[in-house]
Amino acid sequence: MASKNQISYGRKLKSSYVTTTISISLVLFLLGVIGLVVLNAQRLSNYVKENIGFTIMIKDNAREAEVKRLEKLLSTSPFIKQTEYIDKDRAADELKEELGEDFVEFLGYNPLLSSIDVKLFAQYANPDSLVKVEEVIMEFPQVKEIIYQKNLIHLVHQNVRPIAIYLGLFSLMLLLIAITLINNTIRLSVYSKRFIIRTMQLVGATKGFIRRPILWGSILHGFVGAVIAITLLAGFIYLTSHELAGVVGFNNMDLILILFGIVIILGIFITYISTFFAVNKYLNLRTDDLYF
Repeated sequence: MASKNQISYGRKLKSSYVTTTISISLVLFLLGVIGLVVLNAQRLSNYVKENIGFTIMIKDNAREAEVKRLEKLLSTSPFIKQTEYIDKDRAADELKEELGEDFVEFLGYNPLLSSIDVKLFAQYANPDSLVKVEEVIMEFPQVKEIIYQKNLIHLVHQNVRPIAIYLGLFSLMLLLIAITLINNTIRLSVYSKRFIIRTMQLVGATKGFIRRPILWGSILHGFVGAVIAITLLAGFIYLTSHELAGVVGFNNMDLILILFGIVIILGIFITYISTFFAVNKYLNLRTDDLYF
């Protein structure tokens, strides 16, 4: 029958396993979130660029059939991703809703012009390409002017590359911090087993025999921690996919599976290496040093 000390030790050991696994999973989850951002950095950049767009204002004397033909022609252009025609009546209704009053009734006529909202493909959403696109569109006789936020275009174009560099440096720093945190967690876990390791040495067990089960346990910790982190990541992706549709989501399963694979590999690799060096340290310590 197990003694109270044995039961207490067993509970402490299980508690240590749970704490270690949870700590590993949380660190891996944080790494997974950063990995998700890094892997989707280009898509995020494209998402921002493709949602800037510009508005083509149509001349008041242009016929609706001509404008719709222009919209269809623009939508088939290689540099345009999406177009939306907004006639005068719709523009007036939208402005009335924003203002909260009927300005058409007050003025006695509708002063607004019909327009076409245009969104470009990401590779054309930069200042140089926009100038060329503007020149092409202005050649159409129905077009009065093109309106877009030039300062915003320049700002986005100038900051995409620096942001990518900073994100890469931040990810590297976080990876080093994650490795350190997992390493410290593993070292504390192995530290609690130092007397067991010494006892096994005293009864003649070889270093390989002592090291093997502890290393297999570390692999299990890393794998279980990675599975928990992947579960949390899947929930995070599901929640954020509603806010960032087209950027983050399960529509690109190849990228998601690559990320999950990286999380599992990192979890197993970091815990294995940390455990290997921690066990070797206590295998080579003298008995008197185990108390410090």
